[in-house]
Amino acid sequence: MANIKSQKKRIITNAKRAERNKAVKSELRTRIKSATASAGTAESGDDLRLAMKRIDKAAAKRIIHPNAAARKKSRMMRRINAAK
Repeated sequence: MANIKSQKKRIITNAKRAERNKAVKSELRTRIKSATASAGTAESGDDLRLAMKRIDKAAAKRIIHPNAAARKKSRMMRRINAAK
């Protein structure tokens, strides 16, 4: 553990941010799975919209890279269109 006060604060801040980022990434995976699983059903539109929204929000906050967000959206749409 560091002795410098600002470094102690930075360690705590980094831990909080990492925990938040992990939760967001986990939710992304869950939303994508539910969107692809419900392809072709009545609630597929809502699941798809929520998944797209979460991916865009994570990219906007730089939790994931914008190119990774585009790739995830593209792959998700390919799976959904193939399921139809």
